[in-house]
Amino acid sequence: MKTLERWKRRAGQLKTEVYALYLACKDPRVPWYAKALAAAVVGQTLSPIDLIPDFIPVLGYLDDLLLVPLGIALTLKMIPEDVMDECREKAQEALG
Repeated sequence: MKTLERWKRRAGQLKTEVYALYLACKDPRVPWYAKALAAAVVGQTLSPIDLIPDFIPVLGYLDDLLLVPLGIALTLKMIPEDVMDECREKAQEALG
């Protein structure tokens, strides 16, 4: 049961991070290249179309399980920390 709770918590954090990245894309203090990567990551996360279709065994979930978290991590390194902190607060308020 602990594993399920941990996965739910991580999924909630991921949802907050993706929304925070969306908010960061709109912030003028974020460099254009970080905005471009953030937009691509948010688009990939929210898009119903996957880079690799889910019906392909193992590889189908690769983009969801690896590419999205890696894209988020890389984008977070490009965005100024103070901007990201503000965006996270706004995302948490909006998502409850």
